[in-house]
Amino acid sequence: MNQKVYITQNLIEDLRKECDGRSANSVFFLVDENTRKLCLPKFMEDDFFGNVTVIEIKANDDHKTLESLASVWTSLQKNGATRKSLMINLGGGMVTDLGGFAASTFKRGMEYVNVPTTLLGAVDAAVGGKTGINFGGLKNEIGVINSSKSVVINADFFRTLDAVNLRSGYAEMIKHGLISNKEIWKHILSFDLENIDYNRLSELLLESISVKEKVVEIDPTEKGLRKVLNFGHTVGHAFESHAMETGKPVLHGYAVAWGMISELYLSYKLLGFPKETLSTAVRMIKENYGALPIKCDIYDHLYDLMTHDKKNEGDGRILFSLLKNIGEIEINVAVSKKDILDSLDFYRETVGLA
Repeated sequence: MNQKVYITQNLIEDLRKECDGRSANSVFFLVDENTRKLCLPKFMEDDFFGNVTVIEIKANDDHKTLESLASVWTSLQKNGATRKSLMINLGGGMVTDLGGFAASTFKRGMEYVNVPTTLLGAVDAAVGGKTGINFGGLKNEIGVINSSKSVVINADFFRTLDAVNLRSGYAEMIKHGLISNKEIWKHILSFDLENIDYNRLSELLLESISVKEKVVEIDPTEKGLRKVLNFGHTVGHAFESHAMETGKPVLHGYAVAWGMISELYLSYKLLGFPKETLSTAVRMIKENYGALPIKCDIYDHLYDLMTHDKKNEGDGRILFSLLKNIGEIEINVAVSKKDILDSLDFYRETVGLA
């Protein structure tokens, strides 16, 4: 993975270096409504960045659409972007996903830099080269894998996040702890989400990103090992898509946290994942993430949504990435419909819906 990832204390200076001698008229900022108001002013005071072209899209994941993508392409075209231009994606996962896809496809590819402004964006979406949009009611259905030139992280942005958005990002760090090793898992469990120590959070963030980087370096195009990064996502994406359909969307990290409850149960039932660790993880998720209310009568629909998961291989089976233990990974585990529905029962019982 030819992607630099670093935390900077001098964001403007380091980002200018990323522009690599380009003129201001060949640099484009992609922002959403929120980051234009809350984050972009930090850059506009600088002589160089005050003259770059700013492209704005609507905020939130329900706008990660073909229409938004087309509007970015149109702005690039109208403002004279070339293959030698640079896109700077300033925002959360929605902005870096869509912006990375726009840059990767405009004129068959221009370089881009991600500047994540959310913890979720920093630990997940901005790193690893996955880009894309939602399509046909499904998460990230259309996209490409193409790494950014770099990911420049300034932890000061995280101080502006509310508790809900911090927890959404931390869910991916929980996942990284489960798929890595017992030491990192211990660090994840010991962090106090009620009283945030931002210096400690930055340390854990770098540790968590390194887990993903190592996996992506081995398997950049998700032919094998990289599928473990989808732990919690097969059920989680179904929860997320269902919530979007009902007009009550949920944050991605929350959906993944709830998905991990079901997938930890499957890991326990099918692969012997330790019951004590299962209980510890589930208790942590329940205490910090609450629950998405679901009833038994939507199980079949959730199952149908899982059949569209990108890890599946088109033979009708639903494939999961599961765990034998902390850091002991089993990919491409075919799971029966009965076991999947049992895992939804376990989820409901665990979070107090049954």
